[in-house]
Amino acid sequence: MSLLSVNSDAKTIKGVKRGVITGILYLAPHKVSGYNMCAGASQGCIQSCLYTAGRGKMNSVQHARIRKTKYFMECRDLFLHELAIDIKKLHIKAMRKNMLTAVRLNGTSDFPWETTSIMDDFPDVQFYDYTKIPKRAYLYGEGKLPKNYHLTFSRSESNMADCLMALAHGCNVSFVFKSLPTQYTVDSCKSWDYSPVTYKVVDGDQDDLRFFDEKNVIVGLKAKGEARKDTSGFVINNA
Repeated sequence: MSLLSVNSDAKTIKGVKRGVITGILYLAPHKVSGYNMCAGASQGCIQSCLYTAGRGKMNSVQHARIRKTKYFMECRDLFLHELAIDIKKLHIKAMRKNMLTAVRLNGTSDFPWETTSIMDDFPDVQFYDYTKIPKRAYLYGEGKLPKNYHLTFSRSESNMADCLMALAHGCNVSFVFKSLPTQYTVDSCKSWDYSPVTYKVVDGDQDDLRFFDEKNVIVGLKAKGEARKDTSGFVINNA
């Protein structure tokens, strides 16, 4: 069984039109597997998680993701060896089609993959992820992560100060909106005194290729699934 899902959803399929083949690793989020795979998750994030969206609604898929997570946490070296084989196969396939290889290792998790050697082992593969862990975003913005690893920080109902710091460090930030705007003004933050700033919003639902985004922007994502019911503030109700 392959650890990577290749062009398995609408957003990654859209990436094919831009010359990119995408492989995504889906692990079980938060503490679903018994291991905390989302250290920066807020309550709103947990309740709105896309873990059960699409094929994730199927019990067999959820159980497979839990098994993968336990495999990763309990047999790390073997897992990474198998993952490397999958990435190599994907990269060969992409090269034969004269396409770029992209790999997202945190499809439904937030593990610091920069602590492994996987990016260094595949310098010609473009890795990318979203994260809610501020330190990871700061390190990315400061150029201290592997050059082939792109990170987008993610806003929650409780981390606006971290979002502003991430943007200040050169890391784009994703916001979940009820209705997608073309720009958004950040004008309130309890823990940081600052002047309101208006940012351009790029449509993050067009595809999943965040490494093509321009810098210093908000990546807008429209509320989907359980997020449509959110009342925590995780989703910005701008409709």
